[in-house]
Amino acid sequence: MIARALVAVTLACAAAAAAAQAYPSRPIRVIVPFQAGSAPDQIIRITTQHMAQALGQPFVIDNKPGANGNIGVAEAARAAPDGYTLTSANNTTFAANPSLYRKLPFEPMKDFSPIGRFITTGLILSVRPEFPAKNLQEFIAHAKSRQGKLTAAQASAGMRVSIAMLRSLAGIELVEVPYKGQPQALNDLLGGQIDMTFADYAVGLSQIRGGKIRGLGVTTPKRSQAAPEIPAIGEVLPGFDVTVWAGMAAPAGTPRPIVDQLWKAAERALASNEARSALGGMSFNVEPLNPDEFAAYIRTETTRWAKMVKEAGIEPE
Repeated sequence: MIARALVAVTLACAAAAAAAQAYPSRPIRVIVPFQAGSAPDQIIRITTQHMAQALGQPFVIDNKPGANGNIGVAEAARAAPDGYTLTSANNTTFAANPSLYRKLPFEPMKDFSPIGRFITTGLILSVRPEFPAKNLQEFIAHAKSRQGKLTAAQASAGMRVSIAMLRSLAGIELVEVPYKGQPQALNDLLGGQIDMTFADYAVGLSQIRGGKIRGLGVTTPKRSQAAPEIPAIGEVLPGFDVTVWAGMAAPAGTPRPIVDQLWKAAERALASNEARSALGGMSFNVEPLNPDEFAAYIRTETTRWAKMVKEAGIEPE
């Protein structure tokens, strides 16, 4: 029996090694569970462009937005574990949604093999230039004078928790408006349909620099090097910290040699001057974690986001 088991293990290892040697032999699909142009989309596009050079095969980005990222990630969870269907993995879908929903169509740590974390970043509390508040203190005072009347757009867990934390720490009431994607939320902010949102750096910073929106505060504990003129919200509301992150994962059961091969390609991409410059220009902090480190990080983050969701008073759907 022992001899048979050893043979089976040897054959399985040999098969996995052979699969990795032949991998990849065709284009690799990456499901991004958010809209094109969103921060997770841009992170994946920049990184996979350089990964393709290392692996010799193109990456095809497939945007599947909806249900706070759950639709796209659920589809990725059902894919064959052969390394040809991957997914963007971020704080919304892999850490926060287990606390935001009573039932998910997937289990992040059971249904996926983490490949690596790519970046960390924050969000920017944003309003239109004509909004009657030039800083966070004035925003809070204005919101208190109009309790329950200001509208706040959200399209991700990071945005939703940021709004709830702002409500709780500032003692204000806001009308939350859900969107399928941040680009649409930002368009409605620009068009005057909503009063405020928490914008990703990737889509908000250029609008701020162009004078189309005003940034009142960032959700990270410290100011961003890309926009040091915008204060951290925690400078006014101590304890405010919503740091977001993004990486990549494969369906559970994907051979470890393939996961390692993808990670090595990602690590090489993230070390390149071109990728670091492109990501850094959008205020993404390139802070890679390998597959094992990323798996441990997701477990820790799941606990942290559960605590934030509870403290923000959000009831699971």
